[in-house]
Amino acid sequence: MPHDLIALSVFTLAFLPLLYYLFALDTVWRFFPARRSDDSLSEPLPISVLKPVRGLDHDAYDHFKSFCCQSYPQFEILFAVADADDPAIPVINRLIKEFPGRAIRLVIGGPVIGPNSKVNKLCWLARESHYELLVVSDSDVAAPPDCLRSIAEPFRDSRVGLVTCLYRGASDGSLMSNLEAIGISTDLIPGVLMARRFEGMRFALGATMAIRRSTLATIGGFEALVDYCADDYELGRRVAATGHRVELSACIVSTACAPRTTTAFLKHQLRWAVTIRHARPGGYLGRLLTTQGLPASLAAAFIAQSIPVALAYLSAYVVLRLALSRTSAKRLNDEVARRRWWLVPVWDAVAFGVGLAALVTNRIDWRGRFYMLQRGKLVVLHR
Repeated sequence: MPHDLIALSVFTLAFLPLLYYLFALDTVWRFFPARRSDDSLSEPLPISVLKPVRGLDHDAYDHFKSFCCQSYPQFEILFAVADADDPAIPVINRLIKEFPGRAIRLVIGGPVIGPNSKVNKLCWLARESHYELLVVSDSDVAAPPDCLRSIAEPFRDSRVGLVTCLYRGASDGSLMSNLEAIGISTDLIPGVLMARRFEGMRFALGATMAIRRSTLATIGGFEALVDYCADDYELGRRVAATGHRVELSACIVSTACAPRTTTAFLKHQLRWAVTIRHARPGGYLGRLLTTQGLPASLAAAFIAQSIPVALAYLSAYVVLRLALSRTSAKRLNDEVARRRWWLVPVWDAVAFGVGLAALVTNRIDWRGRFYMLQRGKLVVLHR
């Protein structure tokens, strides 16, 4: 009897990811065809693009330049660095010279009011910016020319308080970079769309997000987020709590995936996992059980008393997981995930291991700075 109960539990747990893949496949398929940008904005809102920067990311010039080349009538771009010797400063100054017709400014230094370096910079930038609509974008993000137009469009509805963008990973061609990009397109983004479908958008994606200055003021400004690690999730949660809608833009941006070593890749993944666990503990455990089909299918195949049953679980995992991966990669226009599909099970194995590790630690390494997370808030550690 105990053996039968264990077997039933394993088979049930192995079935849940298969069910998830089916629903996620349907969700991804339904979402993208419906998202179309409207070029007929009658009175486009002027936009302040806020770019917090620390260090020089891979292809930083091209990422910054993509925002200078937006097909939008009125916008400004503000960069912020904490130190006067930041290596990104010469690149930003180059942009200022090459685009004299663009309103581009650089803010160097400002008051430190909390441990989240990115949010500190956003506080400085918000005070220096001129316009009502604020677009926050990470330093390693590249945007298509119609991005700002796509972001502004949903704000024609006064009930919309925040707009955020899906993103794909941009690989540098290395194995670790390919794995990170595949994880974004075939695992993270389907999970985002599933959460949107069944819970509604109550969070934002930090790569690119937009908010009205007046809405930001009602939740206490960026200053209210300086203690949090998942500042994007917290921003979306607080905006949704005011009764405003959080919307996904039709624009899909790209974020650089350039871990230099295997250790850097694993540290980055662990930081993400620990951050997500603190932001959504219930959802994190559910995600660990329902999205990780590889270990569950292997366990079911191992205890199966017949070869057909074992093959059925393994085949179902392969077919459904790759179908979801291919569909998501195609919709996101991610060539890495489409061409390196055979790395998807490798990503799943790594993600499961990192997911388990994140259950037993609250310590993260964020660009060489060490923190402990306590209820989602950052506590600085000194080595």
